[in-house]
Amino acid sequence: MKLKQQPDDFRVEEVTDAVAGDAGDFAFYRLDKTGWTTPDALQALRRRWQLDLRRVSYGGLKDRHAATSQFLTVFRGPKRDLAHERITVTYLGQRSEPFTATDIRANRFAITLRSVSEQEVSAAEIALAEVAQTGLPNYFDDQRFGSVGGEREFVAREMVFGRFERALWLALAAPYEFDRADAKQEKQLLRDGWGDWPALKANLPKGHARSLVDYLTSHPTDFKGAVARLRPELQGLYLSAYQSAVWNRMLAAWLTRTVGQENLATVDLKLGRVPVPVRVPDSVRYEWESLSLPLPSARLKPDPNAAWAAIVEEVLREDGLTLPEMKVKGMQKPFFSKGDRAGCVRPVGLEHAAEPDDRAVGRKKLILKFELPRGSYATMLVKRVSGQKRD
Repeated sequence: MKLKQQPDDFRVEEVTDAVAGDAGDFAFYRLDKTGWTTPDALQALRRRWQLDLRRVSYGGLKDRHAATSQFLTVFRGPKRDLAHERITVTYLGQRSEPFTATDIRANRFAITLRSVSEQEVSAAEIALAEVAQTGLPNYFDDQRFGSVGGEREFVAREMVFGRFERALWLALAAPYEFDRADAKQEKQLLRDGWGDWPALKANLPKGHARSLVDYLTSHPTDFKGAVARLRPELQGLYLSAYQSAVWNRMLAAWLTRTVGQENLATVDLKLGRVPVPVRVPDSVRYEWESLSLPLPSARLKPDPNAAWAAIVEEVLREDGLTLPEMKVKGMQKPFFSKGDRAGCVRPVGLEHAAEPDDRAVGRKKLILKFELPRGSYATMLVKRVSGQKRD
């Protein structure tokens, strides 16, 4: 079974109730793209239209290896379209407010799984029926953990423990599977010369890493100060990765404890195997379908009687932490997000069809169509129907 053999095999479009009119300071657009990440596509747009970053607002990040459609606004942007290398920007009108994540009601997916055997089709149809009955565990999927290397070390966890040199090393020098050639070369220089800041400053190309090395040349032991100078979007990425991993473990612990091992299968994620329900006892069905778990943070003040309070403590204890310690000490920013996330989501309008695969003789292709709430991962449904393991 193969996913994303070609961009059209994974299609996603934002669903919004936001509308455009004739008035307002914010030009409203639809961005259709293939082969680009959202930040890279927007950077190309800004270059073509000579826009300052602060004028552009959008709601979500969409995959490079997909055909995607999403919305954005530009403060006092041009009232015209743009076509550029597999990017199409369509002007829709004006709005009085910028488009943000809260404007996304859902994401609509059309996913084609290829080279599927008859046996895999049958197993997927059983899993799809189970999802219709039980819902889907709302885990953060692997895309959330792109900053986590092969040793599964989290930059933010090192920051929480005050190990700022290790955090900086992971951020700047740790190798990752998808590093481009120039990034590999830069990271090798950093690993080989770590601590010799003047030499690194002389050898590194201009860029973010060199600016931090420049700071260390004058402040050779102030690793906290260097970490504080990481780009804000990187800081946010590192904190959200660790917080999301802890949240996933909370959901896994809740399922194991409440639904029961005998009612669970498992799927493999980048950071380890997680449980998914194949059935839910009637006695806990309402509790499961209404489950909401908080994002762990020192800013969270839990009710000791909350059903999840013991689970938060249990999961953080495995990392040698308590909830009040879930923060970066001595720094006002960055900080972990505060909020709740649904434990169970239900794909809306879920339908499937099995057809002969035009790219694999004698095999099937399985086409899935559905909607998920903003922030939920379609790849979790794919893994649920194609990669689950039963005891």
